[in-house]
Amino acid sequence: MTSTYDVLLGRLRSAFDAIAKGADPVLRPSDRSDYQANGVMALAKLRGMNPRDTAALVLSHLDLEGVADVEVAGPGFLNLTLTTEFLNEQLRTLLDDERLGVGTLSGRIAVIDYSAPNVAKEMHVGHLRSTVIGDALARMYRFRGYQVISRNHVGDWGTPFGMLIEHLLDLGEDEAIASLSIGDLDSFYRGARAKFDSDDAFKERSRARVVALQSGDAETRRLWQILVDESVAYFADVYAALDVTLTPADVVGESYYNDMLEDVVSDLDAAGLLVESGGALCVFPEGFTNRDGEPLPLIVQKSDEGFGYAATDLAAVRDRVSNLHADEILYVVGAPQGQHFEMVFAVARAAGWLPASVRCEHVAFGNVLGADRKMLKTRSGETVKLVGLLDEAIQRADDALALRSNNLSQDERRHLARQIARAAVKYADLSTDRQHDYVFDLDRMIAFEGDTGPYLQYAHARLRSIFRRLDVPWDPNTAIFALHHDAERHLALGLLAFPEAVDAALATLQPHRLSGYLFDLAQRFTTFYEACPVLSATEPTRTERLALCELTARTLSLGLSLLGIEAPDQM
Repeated sequence: MTSTYDVLLGRLRSAFDAIAKGADPVLRPSDRSDYQANGVMALAKLRGMNPRDTAALVLSHLDLEGVADVEVAGPGFLNLTLTTEFLNEQLRTLLDDERLGVGTLSGRIAVIDYSAPNVAKEMHVGHLRSTVIGDALARMYRFRGYQVISRNHVGDWGTPFGMLIEHLLDLGEDEAIASLSIGDLDSFYRGARAKFDSDDAFKERSRARVVALQSGDAETRRLWQILVDESVAYFADVYAALDVTLTPADVVGESYYNDMLEDVVSDLDAAGLLVESGGALCVFPEGFTNRDGEPLPLIVQKSDEGFGYAATDLAAVRDRVSNLHADEILYVVGAPQGQHFEMVFAVARAAGWLPASVRCEHVAFGNVLGADRKMLKTRSGETVKLVGLLDEAIQRADDALALRSNNLSQDERRHLARQIARAAVKYADLSTDRQHDYVFDLDRMIAFEGDTGPYLQYAHARLRSIFRRLDVPWDPNTAIFALHHDAERHLALGLLAFPEAVDAALATLQPHRLSGYLFDLAQRFTTFYEACPVLSATEPTRTERLALCELTARTLSLGLSLLGIEAPDQM
């Protein structure tokens, strides 16, 4: 179906185009994009008119079918009041639409790079935001019709692997695999690090092993693969615990691009972009300077002839465009890497590897903080492990459920506690503007009141409980949305805004746009439920209100699923 949002937006755009072309028959695409995105204000600037006068002119060109009243407000805003007949038509269409008005795009490919833990290291709270935000975007893109190619760019290459392989040999393969297979990666890594720092002979063996690894020695590669396989299996367990869609098949680490790095250097050189600086081979992209105003280099090959992250990231961009045919490439990586990615993208575009038609963005995010507003740590000052964090959330949720009156068995309660814990952890992250830091507060996150994941889950469960209490069957096909009560109309308008919320979240790569919409919808439902009796209402009002409840439950369930959150039917 064509959503209410799309119908009205299409009419407004047609009116805008008519006015703009009347002023300038030869309209630049950039002008059209500007007023389509920014509305009356941009159109007024293009026409050299007062914004309120421009708004009045738009009204004179606007198809007002389905509009009961219109008002020019403030500096030039258009407030449209829709007719009940139009709203009834749109809501009845939603009842038969499993996608609730969200359209699909076909033939587009999005490559989303997210999570990216390191081999032989446990996942910690620092991986939470990339994993949760990236997975929500992947789910939304898939729902929108994109072919999503997930890339888990794990750290599986470089000098640390010399000491890790030697430590594996010292322990013996069986003992090392037994340690790694239970997820005790940090102890393994710390053991290797301690020997490297204290034992010169071990240090020399480690350095020799790095040379063997990089030169392709078969036995060294076999031992390296053990470390990678055991780590990837551990990552898969963490993703399963969080209900994240990444799989081992999505792991494409640094090592994958190793054989491409020399071509990156030679092709940049052939393009005239490579410059030697201090023995290193660099590119100086335009517009990047240091604090002294001097050109800033992107180091592609170091003075010791080793390759840095820039070379690997350039090879990845090239591969994702040339071989994966990406229309969009997203890097869900922390904000401190912003300049690095800007420079990588600039060099890739200068080299012709990243066409202007490909959307390539760094999806930056802030930090997870403790109650002291510093980086979240354990009481002993260590980094909080992701599995431990989730386990604590599950226990808190289970304790909260034990205090509530329900008829759940212990197994059912534990399963529900896991669903609530995931919702609490994910929603706290996804309801925050990703570029901002947020404080990790489990007591607040687990709460069944306020702007939390469990609150939205409870709203959905309460809606479903209405239908469990039905004593007389109902037929949604007979629903007529008269919307006599203000709370009914307010809820209806919220339901029709779902496609707009999904589009806004994808256009800005900001999942909190969808989270905020769902919280607002749940509040609209609460207002409606308190003001409008459902089961005790007489017909046809009873069926109308049941239909509003059905649409609200489906919207909450679908919206939460796009964030990677389950919507239990009973809590």
